[in-house]
Amino acid sequence: MDFEFHMPVRVVSGAGCVRARIGELREYGRRCLIITGKHAALRSGALDDAMAALSAADVDCTVFPGIEANPLVSQCQAAAAAAETCRADFLVGIGGGSVMDATKAAAWIAENITADVERLFTGAYRHAPLPFALIGLTAGTGSEVSSVAVLTGDRDGRKRSVSHPRCYASAVYADPRYTCTMSPPTTVSTALDALCHAAEGFLNPACTDTAELFAEKAFPLLSKGLTQLAENGAAAPTMGLREQLFYGALWAGMVLNAMGTSYPHPLGYVLTEDFHLPHGLACAVFLPDLLLRSEALLADRTARLYSLAGGREALLHTLETLAAADIRMTAGQAEDYIRRWDPAFGGARPRNFARAAGDFNAADARLLFTTLFVR
Repeated sequence: MDFEFHMPVRVVSGAGCVRARIGELREYGRRCLIITGKHAALRSGALDDAMAALSAADVDCTVFPGIEANPLVSQCQAAAAAAETCRADFLVGIGGGSVMDATKAAAWIAENITADVERLFTGAYRHAPLPFALIGLTAGTGSEVSSVAVLTGDRDGRKRSVSHPRCYASAVYADPRYTCTMSPPTTVSTALDALCHAAEGFLNPACTDTAELFAEKAFPLLSKGLTQLAENGAAAPTMGLREQLFYGALWAGMVLNAMGTSYPHPLGYVLTEDFHLPHGLACAVFLPDLLLRSEALLADRTARLYSLAGGREALLHTLETLAAADIRMTAGQAEDYIRRWDPAFGGARPRNFARAAGDFNAADARLLFTTLFVR
């Protein structure tokens, strides 16, 4: 019954919460850098809401709209430089997972100006990061409530994680209305990402009672929502469906924060890096394998997951419908990827592998890649 849980984030949720509450950030100072992507923050209305409320609280705002999908380290460095230029006392990230992850990295870099990128990934900094708040525009990332940021290297194009106990937001403002401008494909991909967060944590043999409770809140919301998306095709989701997915994703993010991710995430990075699949879809490609693997090794827990998610056949059918990807690679290409994770070839086994039952390893990844992608 022993457990440890840490999530020092103040989460404020509900329609209108940004205009009503974000002025509270005035306690961190009177100058703010708002970090966004190119269009979504403005299109959703979140940027206007945040700027109006912060201005009313006597906070000077500067906008940095330079973050793209799968943010490069150099973009985070540019955001940190912008924070230094405007002498920001705190940051606000408005966007999906890419913007929120970049905001975390920029908060670190801004207080520890350095050209040594490796220090970012080791957390070897002398100073605490700038305070920062996050406003999510998608229903799936989990970044709002976790201490992890995933960034892409400028030189090698590989995705890597930054994690530190101080990498949590000071506050999160969660308004599901801002997800209404997401396209149907983005809605599907981010919901799949949330489902992966909940399932990968729940099927971790070390899953704690606390994380289990969050997962049990997430599965019915996400599975019902994904079923509707699968049935409705390209039709625009209703506000009710968007709200359901939004809160399901928040609960799943708390599972992610407590338990981390399993092998679908590092394997999915490959499909994002080189085959340009959206992150959530890329991870969900490997989720059926995790479910089937867990049926044999964690039978009772997997049966519980299926019961919460509408049944085994229904869930697998939904994944087959929404997470199908026509990826093809040669045996040589597959082997090059596997060597990243194989110590016999100088690679490193990701810690994510150990979070699956049965000691998932490079040999398992090789078989999985061969089965799914080699033609």
